[in-house]
Amino acid sequence: MGSSSTYCVVLNLSFLVFIFFLGSSFASFSSSSSSLHPLVFNSKVQHLNYTAISEFRVVNRRFLAECPHPSPYLQISINSTSSGLGDEEFLSVNVSGVLNPSKDDWVAMISPSHSDVSSCPLNGILYAQTGDLSKLPLLCHYPVKAAYMSNDPDYLSCKKKECKKYRNGRCLVSTCGGALSFHVVNIRTDIEFVLFSGGFEAPCILKRSSPVRFATPNKPLYGHLSSTDSTGTSIRLTWVSGDQKPQQVQYGDGKKQTSQVTTFSQDDMQSSVLPSPAKDFGWHDPGFIHTAVMTGLKPLSNFSYRYGSDSVGWSNEIQFRTPPAGGSDELKFLAFGDMGKAPRDGSTEHYIQPGSLSVIQAMAEEINSGHVDSIFHIGDISYATGFLVEWDFFLHQISPVASRVSYMTAIGNHERDYIDTGSVYITPDSGGESGVPYETYFPMPTPAKDKPWYSIEQASVHITVISTEHDWSQNSEQYQWMRRDMASVDRSKTPWLIFMGHRPMYTSADGLFSVDPKFVFEVEPLLVQSKVDLVLFGHVHNYERTCTVYRSQCKGLPVKDENGIDTYDHSNYSAPVHAVIGMAGFTLDKFPTGVNNPWSLSRISQFGYLRGYATKKEMKLEFVNADTRKVEDRFRITKASSSN
Repeated sequence: MGSSSTYCVVLNLSFLVFIFFLGSSFASFSSSSSSLHPLVFNSKVQHLNYTAISEFRVVNRRFLAECPHPSPYLQISINSTSSGLGDEEFLSVNVSGVLNPSKDDWVAMISPSHSDVSSCPLNGILYAQTGDLSKLPLLCHYPVKAAYMSNDPDYLSCKKKECKKYRNGRCLVSTCGGALSFHVVNIRTDIEFVLFSGGFEAPCILKRSSPVRFATPNKPLYGHLSSTDSTGTSIRLTWVSGDQKPQQVQYGDGKKQTSQVTTFSQDDMQSSVLPSPAKDFGWHDPGFIHTAVMTGLKPLSNFSYRYGSDSVGWSNEIQFRTPPAGGSDELKFLAFGDMGKAPRDGSTEHYIQPGSLSVIQAMAEEINSGHVDSIFHIGDISYATGFLVEWDFFLHQISPVASRVSYMTAIGNHERDYIDTGSVYITPDSGGESGVPYETYFPMPTPAKDKPWYSIEQASVHITVISTEHDWSQNSEQYQWMRRDMASVDRSKTPWLIFMGHRPMYTSADGLFSVDPKFVFEVEPLLVQSKVDLVLFGHVHNYERTCTVYRSQCKGLPVKDENGIDTYDHSNYSAPVHAVIGMAGFTLDKFPTGVNNPWSLSRISQFGYLRGYATKKEMKLEFVNADTRKVEDRFRITKASSSN
């Protein structure tokens, strides 16, 4: 047993003590607990398999009451065509015939439409088998999203009034109505909208709409690129379709490749004593994931492609750029962690990362200008965490960037961690996904399944990507791979070595599990031994840059160049520079007042991303504020060309 495995056992016991004796919540949802309804706040143990708790997140755990005296005039209509929904629409959901509008009235989007929104007695039996004797779940299937009718400013004031019953020319019964806009993307399964009252705490059903189907449920969608090697001559395209038959990617001057097709099932999801979202009510059919490798390309060149088939249709033609070959000079890249997704319609979802939309928009502008060769997203990818339909919304969100340049990823806790599945940390942060959807949607050049570490060279940079969620102890397979990989770097070819993973070694932010001292103790010496120049981590949701640091001691400080930019000279190497870049979407972590770690040189709590530019002479790094597009921190790393 490796030392990190022993550590996992200790952490497991500590975790149980922490939950049952202290009665505290996980760090991942502690910030929201104070605003919860008491019924939810006092039932944390029932919801241990959730990675966050909110009123909406546990709506399926509320008891379903009968709405008293529902209006006989209630109607729900949707502005869809008879041919079905398009691949992306803003649907107007109109509710009419309401006798008494309430601030507690809300509409849920359900998919598939045959989902039972009454109660789930069979599921209740399953819960009882686990010793969970709480009220039966509200929904057999979790709502994709929801919105309160009061989002329509005319609803509560009843400005949309209709007379439903006349007598002698006088209106005896008038009703109210309202409309909500829902952003819908093609998730293949049909949908319906359900009107509830009673809020999220005590919901009851008032009315259901008729099912609405997508016009092209087999349509090939959400194509995204990734590098397969360091040559820049091949690139992988991965996309989603409702059809399992092989399709094609057509690219360049008449070239084509046939897709390999895979998927995953509910049986692949993990659970524990209590059902996980992925295994139970959060499941959604992922369709089929297609992947094909475009070969015979030229590095750092522009090409076009489309994907699909004559039977299911084709994507639009998309322009993309190949990354530079390893050993060449210039690399322009963007890097960040912890993005996730956010609704575009003001609705409520189970987990919202509010900064993600502005970050994607800002990066798309950079890609459109031709100033980006590749992207690195280092963990906490979609935050679907067991609610599988949210992968589709995330893939749709990143399409403007991930379909244009190589989009490389690292695994994070919200993709992999789950109890008794081999992850170092025993939190339920993946919601039962345990890395399966992540590795299916984002195939990286890794050694094998569930070994999500790899390296790649682009231009003058060797990039080593690890999993902080898998065993990294010195006797582990991953550690030995790290050691060999970084020892093999030819500094005459790639003078820069960047080390990427999810959980950081240094942060000034508060948080019980922000830094694992064991991880630092085991792995940090290898970084210095390998002469890593720059270390990039996420997990903590802000931006922070260090001095050249080792064992929490500054081994060197940058000096200002003629332009006033902090410059680190690695000619006489002592230690790497660390940067936390987990500020790409998740709610930001503020820095505590009065904490001034001597190794911390720059701290910014704003949404954004890291922009990098590397040549064989230097690396230039900038933190870009996604809202203002302004550079709020910049630094350089240089060294003499003869340095090893």
